[in-house]
Amino acid sequence: MFFKPTPIALGGLLWKMPWRLSQTRKMRARLRLKAVDSVISTLESSGVTTLSLTKALKLPLESEMSPKDKYTVFSRTERGYRKGLHKVPKWTRITQRENPVGF
Repeated sequence: MFFKPTPIALGGLLWKMPWRLSQTRKMRARLRLKAVDSVISTLESSGVTTLSLTKALKLPLESEMSPKDKYTVFSRTERGYRKGLHKVPKWTRITQRENPVGF
C-alpha cells in the first residue's frame, strides 16, 4: 500500500507566492503608506517631538516615491538588486521607504 503523494511529500511549496504584486495588493500598500503619512503629519502638527518622529519626518511621502520604490526593495542577492516588496517578511509592518542611492 502506497501513500498518496501530496505537494509537501513531492517537495513542492505548500504556500505559493506570485512573482509580482496584484493590483489590489498594490492598492493596499499605497493605502498603508498614506495612512502612515497621515499619522506622521498629525503627530507633527500636535507639537510632540520624539527621536522616532524626527526620523519619520525625513522619510519620503507616498506621493514623492516612485513606483519602483513603492513596490520593490533593495536586495543584494537578487539579480538586478531588487525584489518584490511582498517577498520581505512582515512587509506590511516595517518601513521600506529608503533604498541605497543608485538602486
